[in-house]
Amino acid sequence: MNKASIVIIGGGPAGLSAAIEGAKAGAKVLVIDENGKPGGQLFKQIHKFFGSKEHKAGTRGINIGDQLLEEAKRLDIEVWLNTEVCGIDKNKKIWGIRDKKQSFSIVADKIILATGAIENAVKFSGWTLPGVMGAGAAQTMINLNRTLPGKKILMLGSGNVGVIVSYQLMQAGAEVVGIVEAAPRLGGYGVHTAKVRRAGVNFYTSHTISRAIGENCVEAVEIVQLDSNWKPIEGTEKILEVDTICIAAGLTPLTELAWIAGSKFVYIQEMGGHVPAHNKTMETTVEGIYVAGDVSGIEEASTAMEEGRLAGINAAASLGFYIEKEQEERTKIVWNGLNALRCGPFGHKRKNAKDKILASREG
Repeated sequence: MNKASIVIIGGGPAGLSAAIEGAKAGAKVLVIDENGKPGGQLFKQIHKFFGSKEHKAGTRGINIGDQLLEEAKRLDIEVWLNTEVCGIDKNKKIWGIRDKKQSFSIVADKIILATGAIENAVKFSGWTLPGVMGAGAAQTMINLNRTLPGKKILMLGSGNVGVIVSYQLMQAGAEVVGIVEAAPRLGGYGVHTAKVRRAGVNFYTSHTISRAIGENCVEAVEIVQLDSNWKPIEGTEKILEVDTICIAAGLTPLTELAWIAGSKFVYIQEMGGHVPAHNKTMETTVEGIYVAGDVSGIEEASTAMEEGRLAGINAAASLGFYIEKEQEERTKIVWNGLNALRCGPFGHKRKNAKDKILASREG
């Protein structure tokens, strides 16, 4: 194949949702993913989703992933796995490597970038020791590879990722010694933090890690209390015996391909940093290149799937598969769902941040 109607880079929740919408409209769709199995983060998520019935509330992420894969198969969507995209250009030419040995190039009428995000690191003394890892890496080990990363674990970060992965580590048989949070308040939803606290896990707010202790691997960790100016308070150091330190300090959008293609960017701290400017159809400033999911700003899997739907609908419409009225109606329905997801204190902040991105694209 050297030509495709819609090429989607990234086979996670956003990418699969975009592919399904594009294929349902009648477009020939190709999904490219660097992993051995599509589905992305969904197959790490054994917890049930929140929201409404329309947003898969009460369904576990792994089951949602299975549903998306089944629909993609039914629609005969072509998927290239173990395939790395190395670059794209403004003419929508894509090149990369398949199976780590065969190069390829392909020209797309439309491209949807659904490349996701990467975990943020936190630097402290000993942070490169074996046994220090991202929370997402630990989640991959237990939920995908069925491997326990350690027996006694400290989690850095009390957001939803930190508390959810902590609970899943306990389910897998590990002891979570504590959850450390630099802020004076916990960051995750109350339902998650309460469940972990009831399980006996200690939370250390206004604390951070000062050093990891060990010769060839993590053997212990030293934490320290922070004052109101986020400075360590001398004499408050505490040493905890652990063999693993997990870091849940947020995510950064994986935007390299959008940079290479020449997209305009905007810096929005609440959305993870620099993100591609895009409009309400998810199209970037490079005509015919769309974004969806965490690459367009860090949110949640439910939001990623809705953004994928938006990108798929509008990419297909731009190829003539929908008349303008149909495009507007379908886009409006998805936007209503997105606005519903962005209700509440956390969602409201993200809605405001997303509005800044949309404004930057229009400007």
